[in-house]
Amino acid sequence: MNIRVLVADSESSSREWICHELSNDRNVDVVAACADGLEAESLVRRAQPDLLVSEVDLPGVDAFGLLAMLKGARAPGVILLSRSSQHAVAAFDVNAIDYLLKPTSADRLREAVARGKDWLERRALEEPLQWIPLAHHVRKYLDWLFVRKGERRYFVRVRDVDWIESERNHVRLHIGKECHLYQETTKGIESQLDPSQFLRIHRSTIVNIERIAELYPWYNGDYAVTLKDGTRLTMTERYKHKLRPFRRGVA
Repeated sequence: MNIRVLVADSESSSREWICHELSNDRNVDVVAACADGLEAESLVRRAQPDLLVSEVDLPGVDAFGLLAMLKGARAPGVILLSRSSQHAVAAFDVNAIDYLLKPTSADRLREAVARGKDWLERRALEEPLQWIPLAHHVRKYLDWLFVRKGERRYFVRVRDVDWIESERNHVRLHIGKECHLYQETTKGIESQLDPSQFLRIHRSTIVNIERIAELYPWYNGDYAVTLKDGTRLTMTERYKHKLRPFRRGVA
C-alpha cells in the first residue's frame, strides 16, 4: 500500500517542488497540497494522510497550532520545514519525524520520507488498536472560515454566513453585503457544516436556516425560498427530503 502524503507550504514554488519530488517515489501518493494551516487541518480530517510535510510558519495557524487542533484525531506523522533552526526543539517536543531547513535538497527530502515510512511501520506494529479512524470520533463541524479579500486575510464565523453558492471549483460565501470566494467545493463545504444550521437546497446552493424568512411551494415540485434580507432562492425537488428532520409536528 502506498503512503499517502499531504503537503502544506505557503510558498507556491516550494510546495510545487515538494509535490514533484514526492511524485517521483512510486510508493508515495500526494493526496493534497495547500497553503495555510486551517485548510491543512480540514484536509487532514478529510483525506486522512499517513504523513504531513508541512512548513512551520503557515499563515492562519502555524504547524504547531495545526497539530494541537488535530490532537485526539488520527494525526499523521509530521515532517516539518523551516527557513530557521529556531523551531527545532519545539519540533522534537511534538515528536516530528524530521526537521528540514529550507531550501532543502531532494536527497534530504527522500531521507525524511524514508524515516516517515519506518515510523509508520513501527506505529502499525506497536499501536494497532490505538490507530482509530476519525469516523469513530465525535463529529466536529466548522466554527470559523479563513478568508482573503485583496491582500487582507481574516476569520469569519460560520454562523454569520447567510448562504453559499458554488462557483466552479470554489464556493462564494454571502455574508451581509459582502461576498468571499472560498477554495472548496459545494459538496466539500457541506460535509463540514452543521446540518442542523445549514440546509442544502440546490446542487449549487446552501442556506443558513436562521436566515430563511419563508418557504412555499413553487413550480414542478420546487420551493421558493426567501431570505430575511429579501434574497430569493430555489429549493429543487431533489433536495426536498432535507426538510424531513424539521417537519415533525407540522400539519
